[in-house]
This record gives sequence, structure tokens and C-alpha cells, in this order.
Amino acid sequence: MAQSLSNVLLHIVFSTKNRQTWIDTPVESELFPYLATTARELSCPSHAIGGTDDHVHIACSLSRTITIGKLIQELKASSSKWIKTKGDHYQSFAWKNGYGAFSIGQSQLDDLRRYIANQREHHRRESFQDEFRKLLAKYQVDFDERYVWD
Repeated sequence: MAQSLSNVLLHIVFSTKNRQTWIDTPVESELFPYLATTARELSCPSHAIGGTDDHVHIACSLSRTITIGKLIQELKASSSKWIKTKGDHYQSFAWKNGYGAFSIGQSQLDDLRRYIANQREHHRRESFQDEFRKLLAKYQVDFDERYVWD
């Protein structure tokens, strides 16, 4: 086969360092489009980006020319540098070192888009920690609780 083709969809989750509430509504309205632009520039177009005060969810396609780790490293580094330009309040902004990255099927994408769009409402009832534990269980990821959080 002369052409290389792929359709790898990801659900990415990462949080602010110590889950500090940096992502307020004013910065959120710019952060999510910024992350979408960064992902697109890496040939990993986003399908949905959302979150709440202390974390983000990204549904995106994974380019066949980049690793998951490199994609997330670029998203976090670029957005961290960008957010620090938004005022003195954001000078100490940082993302947590770790992340969650889960593969999804094409048939799951619409449900994931709805889930991501509803994050603010969702987190009125559930903490990020509880949500992340449920995601790890849903995607059948073994983990040691001692090393998941900051």
C-alpha cells in the first residue's frame, strides 16, 4: 500500500498543578480555542475541547506523525506559556506533570463531545478526582492512587 492512512481518536485529560482553579470563565473562552489551534498545527484536529476551573478534556484525532506524549507536551507547554501573557494573576500558572490519554472509537465520538461540552454542569456534582477515577475504570487503566495526584 503506497499511502498511509489512520483514524485514531483520543480523549485527553490534564489538570492544573495542584488542581488550582486557574481556568476561570474569561480565560477559558480564549484557552479552548488556543488549544484547538495548537492541536490543528500539530496535525491533530480537535473535535471538542472543554473543562472547568482546574482541568481540560480534549477529543482529537492523532496524527500518524506524532506520539501521544509529544502532542500533550506541546499542548501543555504552548498553552502554559500563552496563559502567562494574560496578566499578572496567571504568572504562576502551571499544568500538572501527568495526563490521561484514552483511545475511543468513532462511534463514541458524539457521546464524548456531549460529555466535554457539559463539564461545568457535570462538576457541580462531581469532583475532578472522582471523575478521573471513573474514567480510569471506564477505560480499564490500572493505576496506583498514590501516584495519580500532585
